[in-house]
Amino acid sequence: MSRLRFRVGYLDRPMHQSFLDTASAAPELEIIRLSLADGAESIRAGLASCQGYYVQAARDELPLAWHATPALLASLPGLLVVSSYGAGYDTVDVPACTAAGVAVLNQAGGNAEGVAEHAVGMMLTLLKRMPEAQQAMRAGGAADRGAFMGRELAGRTVGLIGLGHVGRRVAEILRLAFGCQVLACDPYLSAADCAARGATKVELPALLAASDIVSVHCPLEAETRGLIGAEAFAAMRPGAIFVTTARGHIHDEAALLAALQSGHIAGAGLDVWEREPPPADHPLLAHPRVVSTPHTAGVTQESRARVGRFAAEGFIAAARGEALPRLVNPEVLPGYERRRAQLAMA
Repeated sequence: MSRLRFRVGYLDRPMHQSFLDTASAAPELEIIRLSLADGAESIRAGLASCQGYYVQAARDELPLAWHATPALLASLPGLLVVSSYGAGYDTVDVPACTAAGVAVLNQAGGNAEGVAEHAVGMMLTLLKRMPEAQQAMRAGGAADRGAFMGRELAGRTVGLIGLGHVGRRVAEILRLAFGCQVLACDPYLSAADCAARGATKVELPALLAASDIVSVHCPLEAETRGLIGAEAFAAMRPGAIFVTTARGHIHDEAALLAALQSGHIAGAGLDVWEREPPPADHPLLAHPRVVSTPHTAGVTQESRARVGRFAAEGFIAAARGEALPRLVNPEVLPGYERRRAQLAMA
């Protein structure tokens, strides 16, 4: 395919300076910054001049008007590519983009190391009961060290819900560093695929029943929304640890709180929330056996530099007519290629 002059718009800030640095080396790209302070008409006019939209991925950080929805897409007839800031794309209506002939790219794998390290760190923190011990020390009640008897990660059974880029790296760390048995539930992978990634494929009920630790690494989709609710928590081993660095709404926060209060779940590591950031009075934030972070598992210098570079490379590929990396909706290709050819002839 022929090359296009490709204009890409983003709102307020890129994920990392690496996006701008990588894009500036490609003469085909023109990057424009739009500001929420300029108002809706100015933003819409700017995006309407673009073939690419670099869209923030966190749903609560971006006003709904600038999510890639049918309404916005209808006002951007020249748009060819929507690319999210990270691996997630909660702000993008993928079916609507497909219907409009718009390719959706994400930056899957770019933050895998940061998120995997964060998940394993939460497992260690909870097993060693660090939050409880710290609170007791601050309150002057830590004289009995035995009251904070912890457990070791080595040799434990860990169940991973999702074995993509992050889950695969978590499995590798657990297996090589701690000798863990890793189980995985992933409907998109065969038993052989899971084995190649260091895990044994099982269905969700078996994973919940057998795991000392359950860690979530799947995307938020219709099939995974509410996947881990009261029934799933009840099916876990007594004293199990629950960790999620995936997306809010996959687990039920009220059901998790109840499982913690009953003692059935020994601790939880939560990096994602139904509302981000969660309100300061959220009961899970105050629970002594919860480790809480505000969706920062992938917020490292290294991860952000990679995802910024990945995003720029995706737009460069689109401008040059090359295969699109990390394409979320491959079924869009016939419509996308037809529309791209029309723009090239215009």
